[in-house]
Amino acid sequence: MAPQILQLVLAGTTVGSIYALIALGFVMVYKVTHIINLAQGEFVMLGALVMVSWVGIRVPFFLAFLLSILLVLGIGLLLERLVIHPARRAPRLVLIILTIGAGISLRGGALLFWGTDPYTLSAFSPGGPLSLGGAILSRQSLWVFGLTALTLGLLHGFFEYTLLGKALRACAVNASAARLMGINPDRMSLLAFALSAGLGALAGIVIAPLVFPTYDMGLMLGLKGFVAAVMGGLTSVTGAVLGGFLLGVLESLSAGFISSGFKDGVAFLILFGLLLLQPKMTGGRSSGKRRFQGRRRPEG
Repeated sequence: MAPQILQLVLAGTTVGSIYALIALGFVMVYKVTHIINLAQGEFVMLGALVMVSWVGIRVPFFLAFLLSILLVLGIGLLLERLVIHPARRAPRLVLIILTIGAGISLRGGALLFWGTDPYTLSAFSPGGPLSLGGAILSRQSLWVFGLTALTLGLLHGFFEYTLLGKALRACAVNASAARLMGINPDRMSLLAFALSAGLGALAGIVIAPLVFPTYDMGLMLGLKGFVAAVMGGLTSVTGAVLGGFLLGVLESLSAGFISSGFKDGVAFLILFGLLLLQPKMTGGRSSGKRRFQGRRRPEG
């Protein structure tokens, strides 16, 4: 029984690492713009399929890795400039609907370009799986853990020790006060979407060898990343990471001890429960301060 539980926990933490990266993308955008970017899952899909395409034309692995992230990051910039920025004064519900439309458009474009067939990507490291306490751990899982840890470390350093990171944090705390200090909230919104797209692309790239990337893989991954972000409160980086790991482990355990068909339902059961508890948890924090900030018109 112990090796079985360990196997399920290892599998859950591997998937949970991916959920954590996706959840961080949601948190980045929400903290700065208070918009839930429901196109986040499509960044994951694009990262995986773009990586497959670069490798397919024999671009060196490391270069393909960087180009894939940069290309998806550019798509995130375009999404913010062409879709979100022109409608920045619209109600937030309208902006959320715009991100849904953007996600559908990205999925449709991927369908036209890559088709419906699933793709494969070789593991980053050759060799068989590793044995750990009677459980089996694939070498790609080590890449998932390592890159997730590296990303969290880099993000911590960016937010704590760089002027740009501190400006992003200031804008997330109070956009009006940040503007008075000379910080441009519009540029911080652009940066938030870029970081969000980059995180999604990274998640898609590292998970690609473990799944069969397809044009529609981003929908479910995006929804689960959103659940993980909500579990962490939608504004906490640490909470998003913990929510991602917890969700992944809960899914894995439910699939192992209840039914594999119940796996996807766990995320939505958690989401329904959180939505029911949210008014009590927040204590009415959606107050006039945020609404006033949302209506504030940027100068210039």
